[in-house]
Amino acid sequence: MPEKATRISGSGKATLPAYCMLALTLIGIAVALYVAKGNYTGQPLWCPIIDGCNVVVNSPYSRVFGVPMSYFGFIYYLYMFALAARLAFEPFLSSLRFRAVLYAGVGAASSLYFMYLQLGFIRAVCIYCLISAVTTFLLLFAAIWHFQATRHPPLKS
Repeated sequence: MPEKATRISGSGKATLPAYCMLALTLIGIAVALYVAKGNYTGQPLWCPIIDGCNVVVNSPYSRVFGVPMSYFGFIYYLYMFALAARLAFEPFLSSLRFRAVLYAGVGAASSLYFMYLQLGFIRAVCIYCLISAVTTFLLLFAAIWHFQATRHPPLKS
């Protein structure tokens, strides 16, 4: 009987980081959708605290091949949501564990680059970009946490 309790506790340790990743991706999806809606409709964004959102969103750096970066952000967070959902059900699948860390790392590196562009070239900061960058780094930390928590799969009986 104690062995079963250990197994349930062990799987809980494995799925908690995946649930954190799910919550973080929902934040990212919401932010990306709001900015994408502004890109699509042309309406100015509401910029609380830091007044640079519209400068950043309308800069030449905000599009790749004519596509707004918010669309890429939405796709990224949607993919990470699907990956985290799958990790919640199959936490010990090594290919998923590796992809979660890899793609979260790519997202964090991209966020660093975009913050560099905002500070160094655009000379304005978008609060939504900042929220997305923080969310992406937290997503990376959660992916690493999950990777560490699932290093040793539970023993099969």
